[in-house]
Amino acid sequence: MYVLFIGNSFTARNDLPGLLGHMAAERGHQLRHDLIAAGGASLRAHWNKGAALEAIRAARYDFVVLQEQSTLPIKNPGRFQENVRLFIDPIAQSGARPALYLTWARKTAPASQRVLTDAYTEIARETGAVLVPVGIAWEAYLGRHGSPPLHDKDQSHPSPAGTYLAASVFFATLFRESPVGLGCSVAGVTASEARRLQQTAWRAIGSPRRTQ
Repeated sequence: MYVLFIGNSFTARNDLPGLLGHMAAERGHQLRHDLIAAGGASLRAHWNKGAALEAIRAARYDFVVLQEQSTLPIKNPGRFQENVRLFIDPIAQSGARPALYLTWARKTAPASQRVLTDAYTEIARETGAVLVPVGIAWEAYLGRHGSPPLHDKDQSHPSPAGTYLAASVFFATLFRESPVGLGCSVAGVTASEARRLQQTAWRAIGSPRRTQ
């Protein structure tokens, strides 16, 4: 499998693509990945810059993951969905499938998760994109468990545990396989916590909001 990630620090922090690659290797899957990221960048900024579109056209990816600036789907869902639509035809023409990285609410505004989830789910259904329900998994985990913390100290970016949960959701979504039982060498995450994170990721894939 060959995956292109397009996003910002929510994808780059703690090397989400690399962590997913380690998970895949542990289960005997081959995963190659490229990353185009810039701090705070929106999908529109990536489109205007042109490097993301060049990458989509230059390589034969299986999936192209789109991660929007974290608060744009809350502040302007319509603009976010317009940004996604820009990429859909070029991705399809390249032979890849679009995948939408549904992110999480900031720690200080948990109620905004509903808006994020609805915005991503709606455009996924419209375009046929694969929905990667990371924010749904975060919401579920935070509602049940107090540790490990998923947010970093800035209350926005992912902690190492938050990235581990995100990678577990990506693993379950892209490979259609449970991450439960995978090893975990993430600092600050115990074996029992890792299992809870894996279980939460797998349950999130069964959410009725998920688009096939």
